[in-house]
Order: sequence, then C-alpha cells, then structure tokens
Amino acid sequence: MSTGTAFGTVQLRSHSGFIETVERLDSLLWESSIQVFCRIDHSAEASKVGLALPSTLLVIFGSPKASTPLMLESPSLALDLPQKALITEDEHGAVWVTYNSAQYLRERHHLSSGSSAFAALAEIERLLERVVAPPAAGTA
Repeated sequence: MSTGTAFGTVQLRSHSGFIETVERLDSLLWESSIQVFCRIDHSAEASKVGLALPSTLLVIFGSPKASTPLMLESPSLALDLPQKALITEDEHGAVWVTYNSAQYLRERHHLSSGSSAFAALAEIERLLERVVAPPAAGTA
C-alpha cells in the first residue's frame, strides 16, 4: 500500500479508482468537520494549455478551529497549514495519495512528540490512511 516516505512525504496506493478516492477523501473530511478550502485540478489546467497530464488533483483542507491553536504553538506551521493531499493516477492506472508526513512536520516545525500539534497532525495522517484503505465489505 505504501511506498514509504521520501523527503517528508508519504505516498500510499489507493485500493480504489481516481474518482472513488477523491470521493472517499471528500466524505472523510466532511465526516470529520474538516473544510475543503481549495481544489487544484492540475490535469484540467494542463489541458487548457494543450498539454496532457494524468489525473492530478491537489486538495487543500483544514479547520481554523483546530489549526489556530497549532499555529499558536508553532507559528511556522502556517507554512504547511492548511494541509494538502495530492491524488494522482499513474500511467498504469494506479491511484496514489501523497501528503506531508506528521513526523516530517514535527521535525520541520520543532514540535515535541508529545505536543498537541503533533497529535493533531498524526490524526490527519490516520484519516488520509483511511482514504486509501480497501472498501468495507458489502460496499462498492
């Protein structure tokens, strides 16, 4: 499922197609009362200038209520908040979800492993892991 981390990112292979993975992310964010601030459809933008790019969507999401205390704890977190998830489809049809690891953000912003900010970042990482999980039995 995972290709591990590279330069602070985690890349996980989804068990679903591109659209289903995007829908699952939307659903999990909504269920968690996390706002989607912006979507950047890189493949659509590439198409507008006559270039082809496999399905590539960046979703920027967060919660001001949850993020503000984190930025008070470590103001530099504002560089990486709101958080982002990149959903891509490769040339073989595999779908990937890539994001900054909680550990990378902890180190980058000098958070202690017991800090509330690190705990919140780790919770988002667990949510993103659920995005790529196999569908529950009895669902499509």
